[in-house]
Amino acid sequence: MPTGNSHGSGPDPGRLKPLRVPVWVVAVVILIAVGWFLAGGSIGVESGSIEQSGDAAATAIESRYSDLPVVAVGDLPGEARNTLALIAAGGPYPFTRDDSVFQNRERLLPLRDDGHYREYTVITPGEDDRGARRIVAGAAGEFYYTNDHYASFREIVGVGP
Repeated sequence: MPTGNSHGSGPDPGRLKPLRVPVWVVAVVILIAVGWFLAGGSIGVESGSIEQSGDAAATAIESRYSDLPVVAVGDLPGEARNTLALIAAGGPYPFTRDDSVFQNRERLLPLRDDGHYREYTVITPGEDDRGARRIVAGAAGEFYYTNDHYASFREIVGVGP
């Protein structure tokens, strides 16, 4: 007598199941990436090059890519630093829109060719959607932060080589 079910109900032993990664595994990977970033790894935060004591220190650092106000990495909210670590690690990102092309429709960032900028969500505690905070990364290595859904930007300084 044959084994199995010829009517399609029940598992097919010859078929592979899709790989499903438990949420806790993703959380552990994110925590490791954040820990590595905060320890000075991945995207090259220069140790000792940024005062961590407030926006006054950030304004003393020259912008490299724009005439926008600047913010030092250490003055960003923790969630923004986590997003920078995810960008450096290449993901995984919390939202499907993350790592998509940012079009600069507001024209607040320096004008560049289409596809130059990519956007990433900065988690906002208490929000049940993407919230208003983003990091926009440029192909030349520049990073910008907005906490008001693209109404204004500050260039992030102290990221990169």
